[in-house]
Amino acid sequence: QVQLVESGGGLVQAGDSLRLSCAASGRTFSNYAMGWFRQAPGKEREFVAAISASGSTIYYADSVKGRFTISRDDGKNTLLLQMNSLHPEDTAVYYCAADKYRRIPMTDAARYDYWGQGIQVTVSS
Repeated sequence: QVQLVESGGGLVQAGDSLRLSCAASGRTFSNYAMGWFRQAPGKEREFVAAISASGSTIYYADSVKGRFTISRDDGKNTLLLQMNSLHPEDTAVYYCAADKYRRIPMTDAARYDYWGQGIQVTVSS
């Protein structure tokens, strides 16, 4: 069992930056591919970014490419999402997720086994 806890969200203005963290429990964090997803009010949960267990393979949604950076610190069991040049349309609840079966990253939320509780990111215009 893996527990994931997100932190670092908040209210910012358009153009600002935020860094989200996801702290994972357990000793097998380094074996899991990890991902970030988000869900805006009235919308489906959508893929944001994912990283392989080794950190060598990374995927981004087109909407965040060039602005967001996903990374992992296996020594601290932490997944990070650096978000720059935030837009109002980035407003959503952000979730981190772990895939216990695969080391390669997946963009499909259904592939992930463990989820954090989510954290609100609000970007004002």
